[in-house]
Amino acid sequence: MCGRYALTSPPEAIRQLFGYAETPNFPPRYNIAPTQPIPIVTAQREDGGRMRHFMLARWGFLPGFVKDVREFPLLINARAETVVEKASFRNAMKRRRCLVPADAYYEWLKLTAGRRIARKPYLFHRADGAPMGLAGLYETYIGTDGAEIDTACILTTEASAATAAVHDRMPAIIEPGDFDAWLDCDAVSATEAAALLRPADADVLAFYEIGPDIGRVTSDGPALQLPLARTLTPT
Repeated sequence: MCGRYALTSPPEAIRQLFGYAETPNFPPRYNIAPTQPIPIVTAQREDGGRMRHFMLARWGFLPGFVKDVREFPLLINARAETVVEKASFRNAMKRRRCLVPADAYYEWLKLTAGRRIARKPYLFHRADGAPMGLAGLYETYIGTDGAEIDTACILTTEASAATAAVHDRMPAIIEPGDFDAWLDCDAVSATEAAALLRPADADVLAFYEIGPDIGRVTSDGPALQLPLARTLTPT
């Protein structure tokens, strides 16, 4: 699963890559966690064309059929293998696909020693240093009181040949040349779009172990992304 990620590039660099109309200003975030507001990029048909837009959504998808949000599990990820058919996601996969801008994401390597389980965090980023467009879905949930909340999730797929050494899943990364196809819910069917949800090539991502502070939701700042060897205090 993908349960933490970072968005640290300057706002204008993100706007240039994703091509949305708005000019939002947002601070770098090194430890984005579930239930927090996250930037997403959508596309709507306007004046005979399609325009991309920036919006904020809660990271935690709520399908329209949910009656009591307190009894519904927090859906931060959707599996690419089942997203077209699964009731929670199939309508959004048809009509409400989005991109989630990110500069890095985090996973934990689980190591067992007897009854003990150690979890070592790793940072993953594009080897070329560019931001990533993670495949996502969004839904505007309307509560029983009529209040609306925009919600979103990130799609995951099998790990690449390289990243499988740490975790068996990874976010589905949409390459810039496929942004239009992923976002065009009118011309590109859910089944066709699902074909874009595949593991990244082995050389696309680089990764390294980082310190344990990333595990605390309240932690933030560039020090979280330092390689572990640089975070250790000399003795």
